[in-house]
Amino acid sequence: MKKIDINKVYIRNCIRIIIVTFLFVYGAFMLSIRAYATNQTKKEYTVKYFLQTAIKPIGSTMYVWGGGWNKADTAAGKEAKTIGVSPSWKKFADKQKAGYDYRKFRYKIHDGLDCSGYVGWCVYNVRNTENNKKGYVYSASKQAKKLSKLGFGKYTDRKKVKDYKPGDIMSSTCGCCGHVYIVIGQCEDGSVVLVHASPPGVQISGTVTPSGKKNSQAYKLAKKYMKKYYKKWTEKYPTLCKGTPYLTHYSQMRWNVNGENAVLTDPDGYMDMSAEEVLEDLFE
Repeated sequence: MKKIDINKVYIRNCIRIIIVTFLFVYGAFMLSIRAYATNQTKKEYTVKYFLQTAIKPIGSTMYVWGGGWNKADTAAGKEAKTIGVSPSWKKFADKQKAGYDYRKFRYKIHDGLDCSGYVGWCVYNVRNTENNKKGYVYSASKQAKKLSKLGFGKYTDRKKVKDYKPGDIMSSTCGCCGHVYIVIGQCEDGSVVLVHASPPGVQISGTVTPSGKKNSQAYKLAKKYMKKYYKKWTEKYPTLCKGTPYLTHYSQMRWNVNGENAVLTDPDGYMDMSAEEVLEDLFE
């Protein structure tokens, strides 16, 4: 009868146990890494993250006609398909003085953003993690509807807009404004705090009240936050109140945030917050 070497058997069993244990631990580790990466991605696709992205170019990006578009002026350009702010925006903005006239810099497309280029850049940065994918820059008057047709949210014609929620994308469809902006929130008096690329550059603004009152809650909030967090900018470019057309000439795209069709989520409860509450949270 063949003699069994107990020591060899013991060693082989120990090796098997070590290998199985290693594979188990490695597998668990990889699963946790994937879960973490998935959670991080999900966190980015929130209403809050969209607005955090939207405020990044404030105070360091000038309004440039055609900025964010390609050279042919037909679709999104390089900068609007890039993750993060472009260093060239700040470099150009730092050279400008009070009295900046955007008409002198038409189609200097790499130096700043126009209104639709800005919105397209914001959307790109919450829909992608890599550069040079499909862009979202469209004509300002059509941008809200185009994004809605992509399944991003519900489109509401300007005549049927009843309220304003954080993250709403508002496109003028009047034929006279040619502008698009992003809502930060609505105030109790009906005025709206918004962020947009409008001469002289990317900034927070406040509208009048629905009755036309200029010293609105939204205007006061916009002025307060611009002065506090973008002091150098406001010293050169005062915050102005935006008129009634901002409340009456614009159709709306509201992000899908619920159910299987959710494009952004709202774990922070932004959709139920006032403009003041959203600003406090964004800048805390």
